[in-house]
Amino acid sequence: MKRCLRRWLAFGLSELLLVIPYLSGGAPPQSPAPASRPETSLRDYLQKPYVELFELAPKLRLTPAEFQALRDSLKKGEDVCIARFKGHAKQYDKQIDQTRADLKRNAATITQAQRKQTHCTIQNLDLLKSEALVLSQSAIPTAYDNLAAKLDLLERWPALYAQTQEEISTDAYLTRRWGDVKDIGFRKIEDDQADDIKKGQQAIDEMKRAGLMPPDLQDEVIQSYVDSVAQRVAKYSDLKIPLHIRVLQSREINAFALPGGYLFIDRGLLEATDDESELAGVLAHEMSHDAARHANKLLKRATIASIFYQAAQLAATVLTGGAAGIGAYYAIQYGFYGLGLILNLNLLGVSREYELEADQLGVQYAWNAGYDPSGFIRFFDKMATRQGYIQGVSWFRTHPPFYQRMVSAQREILFMPPKSDLMIQTSAFEQMKARLAPIAAAAEKEEVGKPSLLIKREEGCEPPKKLEYTPGQSVENLCSSTPRSANNSTNKRAPS
Repeated sequence: MKRCLRRWLAFGLSELLLVIPYLSGGAPPQSPAPASRPETSLRDYLQKPYVELFELAPKLRLTPAEFQALRDSLKKGEDVCIARFKGHAKQYDKQIDQTRADLKRNAATITQAQRKQTHCTIQNLDLLKSEALVLSQSAIPTAYDNLAAKLDLLERWPALYAQTQEEISTDAYLTRRWGDVKDIGFRKIEDDQADDIKKGQQAIDEMKRAGLMPPDLQDEVIQSYVDSVAQRVAKYSDLKIPLHIRVLQSREINAFALPGGYLFIDRGLLEATDDESELAGVLAHEMSHDAARHANKLLKRATIASIFYQAAQLAATVLTGGAAGIGAYYAIQYGFYGLGLILNLNLLGVSREYELEADQLGVQYAWNAGYDPSGFIRFFDKMATRQGYIQGVSWFRTHPPFYQRMVSAQREILFMPPKSDLMIQTSAFEQMKARLAPIAAAAEKEEVGKPSLLIKREEGCEPPKKLEYTPGQSVENLCSSTPRSANNSTNKRAPS
């Protein structure tokens, strides 16, 4: 029983930050007439949102050679940028070794002030090394995956759009799996959903005992609002069991579902959403996992013990040093704030197939509840393009490829029967955001200085003068900026 419970808990924990790309809803648009050659460069188009690119792609007149040239350029740029930051990490390693050697050689003669300064130097070099490694191993590849997906969309969508229109005209689309959207709530997605309720509650209890569950947000007005949106979506879904939802006091941009209809939304996700359709899309995706009983189907290799072991290993290599930068983003993204827990979604056996299934059902449920299912493509773009490759690295690299999800979601939306007045924004959402703002500000102020993945052995150190990454910096700016020597990135070693 204990082992089974751990498996259920592992599935719940793996559902971190599951944002899914939903695109514009409504009637299938008429195929647009070819436009004249655009003045905007092909590279510039990659900065536009996915939802806009679906409209633009059929209008462009670009040759296969132009697409391939940019694809080759992106690949070269990615390789150069990754190599650059790998080189930085190696430089920091050498500086750390040299500083430690100096410390050992002069340990008996240096002053206490010099010793402290040397400790600070090592500490800051560890921070810079962790930043360079996260950039080279996850963040930069994720950013370029996003650019490549947009390029693929521009090139491939016109033909796929024509195919989609053909499927609609011949009613062939009705034979797709779960194509009976007019029967949502009366069709069978998966039997015996109620069997998961007890398992989900046991998982919650164990998470709380282990200290893995952030506390509830102490505002019942906000809790009630989020619950009302979730219950509306659930009413128009295939969920056959009661839905229980809580907002957690955590600044992570995360949402996760546990078996049996238990959904959790972090405060940070509410802060990141811009309208109610975005929030509804997240909730629709999460409850889709429970409706399809994905946790029940996944065979888990991981146990709670192995998760904690991995967390301890990774935490030993990450140092935020209390400074703003990618180290802080990395710590926030990879673990519950203050708990030092890092989860590897590959270890937990996350199924890409099940994510695509939840995408499809989530689109259907949001649409059926009267929401514009394009809400989450806007949310996705914020994560992948505007904030993206930093705050999303733990999720983006372990889920289905961007292009596959974008196209699958767009096709599903085009297959939906036309609906007028799909909801995007409400006054209740705006009131929630206004109420949330001072709560978030107070929480951020209170959290200053509290540890996340912080391994800070020397207090009072001046942070590095220049970090590897500036929050909000685009990958193009990051990779095109003038390379610099790692020697100029931190305070110099104390005199020997």
